[in-house]
Parts: sequence; structure tokens; C-alpha cells
Amino acid sequence: MMIHVVRPGDTIYSVARAYGVSPAGIINATLPPDPGHLVVGQTLLIPTPPPANLPAAHINAYIEPRGTEADAAMVREVAAGLTYVAVFSYEVKADGSFKAPKDDIVVREARRLGVAPLLTITNFEAGKFSSEIARAVIRDQAVQRRVIDQLMNLMRTKQYRGVNVDFEYLFPEDRESYNQFLRNLVARARPEGFLVSTALAPKTSAAQKGLLYEAHDYAAHGQIVDFSILMTYEYGWSGGPPMAVAPPFQIRKVLQFAVSVMPRNKIMMGLPLYGYDWTLPYVKGGRWAKRVSPQQAYTLAYQRHAAVQYDIRQQSPFFNYWVDGTQHVVWFEDARSMQQKFNLMKEFGLRGGSYWVLGSSFPQNWSLLRNTFRIVKI
Repeated sequence: MMIHVVRPGDTIYSVARAYGVSPAGIINATLPPDPGHLVVGQTLLIPTPPPANLPAAHINAYIEPRGTEADAAMVREVAAGLTYVAVFSYEVKADGSFKAPKDDIVVREARRLGVAPLLTITNFEAGKFSSEIARAVIRDQAVQRRVIDQLMNLMRTKQYRGVNVDFEYLFPEDRESYNQFLRNLVARARPEGFLVSTALAPKTSAAQKGLLYEAHDYAAHGQIVDFSILMTYEYGWSGGPPMAVAPPFQIRKVLQFAVSVMPRNKIMMGLPLYGYDWTLPYVKGGRWAKRVSPQQAYTLAYQRHAAVQYDIRQQSPFFNYWVDGTQHVVWFEDARSMQQKFNLMKEFGLRGGSYWVLGSSFPQNWSLLRNTFRIVKI
């Protein structure tokens, strides 16, 4: 597909005439929030035949289920572009028990549509990751056995295809204990055909300091598990200063390190389906930014008569607007920014990519994805 950036005076019909395609073709590929009201700087996808011999890619997306039919609708909308859907999350407790999500509808619909469901286990409690819970699971052998036994039973009975371990903010001294926990889990799961994967903080060197990074051993995970998801997003985050959520120049640094210590066919690059709306001036510890989907961003730009700009260094779109005398800036994703990320996946020969998180509307991403890769189904 080609990408057209809307200029002053453009309409769906004038753009369609310029490219010799139908307006309906552009609308179906892009699903703009309001085809009758385009925003200067907005991207439109121009349908073209997909290239021959598309590179294969495994694609995952996380979902936070609510236990309603809306979960099924989210999966249906993007199933053609997914290999896996990772249900977030089974929250493990210090005694080895779980707080379970309402996952039945998601798992049912994923399997019906040929998407492999993954059970995500986290050390998440009361809105944050707990170093202490992770330590209890990976250091106490009785607790660890209970956790692994339950995981095996859940995957069998609920018909999951595998488990994604998302343990974050582990104590640095628990690094090897975490590696051994993964070895023990793989030893139980692999003989029964279950996949084991991990989520890893975006490191740029093995010696990177910080509670988020030190216990995540890229080289060991590359040897132990079937694949790892690198969380290459949240550079711009709701409590931090305004910037792109996932600038490719930052992602490149992570990939350069990752491929030096991990097999490329085990690396899944993190991809965002969202952006943030910051109130200016930014004050550390002040008002947190509001998450917005790309569709919401375009609607807001239209409502506030804002033109979308594109930052060349961060390779991401943004715009400014005013409301009630207060200035805002919105950084989000569009077809141009996602194409740059897809290019990185191809350049580094990765296994694929992983989205955070379904429920944030971004239709043109899925059209572009399927025109860029052949989505592997397992």
C-alpha cells in the first residue's frame, strides 16, 4: 500500500482521483474516523496489490479482557493479523495462587478464528509490579511447583497454546533464580507442546542498571524460551515528558543489543496501538497524560482545528491544540510511524512483533500490517 498525507483542500474523492482508485478502496483500507472531514497531516492508505513473497511474521497482541462479548469483537476485528493473543493477566500471589481474568470468551473466539491464545502470568498487584511476589515465586521451591502445576492445568483445561511470563521489576540478585524458574517451566511445558515466552524490558546492554532491567537476562532467555517480547514502547509515557511512545531510533538501540545475544527468530518487537495527550507546560509529578487511540487523535485534531505534524527524528506524528486557555500536545501513531517500525522488523530479520494493547482503535495499522507481512498461523 502507498501512504498519502492529507494536504489542504484534499478530500477522499480528490485523493482517489489522483491515484486512480475508488474512494471506497481508500475508506476500506484506512477507515478514517470521518471520511467527510479530513485533517491536514492525516494519513490515508492507497490500496495497491500486495508485493509477492511477503516476509513471514509472527504477530501477537495483548488483550485485557472484561468477560463480555466486546472481548470477542476485539479479537474478531484483528484476527487476520494475529498469530497469538496474550490474555493479560493471571496475577500470581506470594503463596502461588492466582487472581484470574475473565478469559473464557477471548480464548473461545481466538481458537475459533485460528489465533493461538497465550496465558500471561504477571507479578502484578494493586496496580503495580511487585518485586517481592516475584521473589516468592522464583525462590521458594514449593511455591514455584504450585505455580507451574497450576499453569499446566490451566493451559490444558482452558486450551491455551502457551504461557507468556511477564515478570517485571525483579530484584537484580534474583536474575539467575528467574532464569532457573523459566528452565523449570519449559521442562514441564515443552513435552506437552506448550509454548513458553517472556516479556523483557527494553535493554541496550547487558550491563544496563535499574530495577526494571538487571534481572532480565537477554542471552539466557534466548536460550531457554521459545521467544521473547521486547517492550519497546513507553518511551513517552503518561507520567513523563511529552514525546513519541516508540521512536524507531530508540527501538534500534534495543534491537542492536538483542540480536547480538539472542537468536533473531526468537525476538518479537513491541509495537504500540496508542498515544498520549499531555497538558502543557509539562510539570514533573503533575497531571498525567491521557491515553488516546490514533482514531481518537484524528477526531480531536479535527474538533480543535489542529494540523498534524510529523517529527522526523522521532518518526511519529503529533499536534498541538488549545482548550479553555490551556495548551495540549498529542503524540500518537499513524501509517508512517508504523511503516518505520515494520521496516525495522524486516531489517533485523525478527520473528515478528507484539502489540500493546487491543481496544485502542487503529484500523489502518492492520491494513498496512497485512500488506507488509504474511502472518504466520500456528
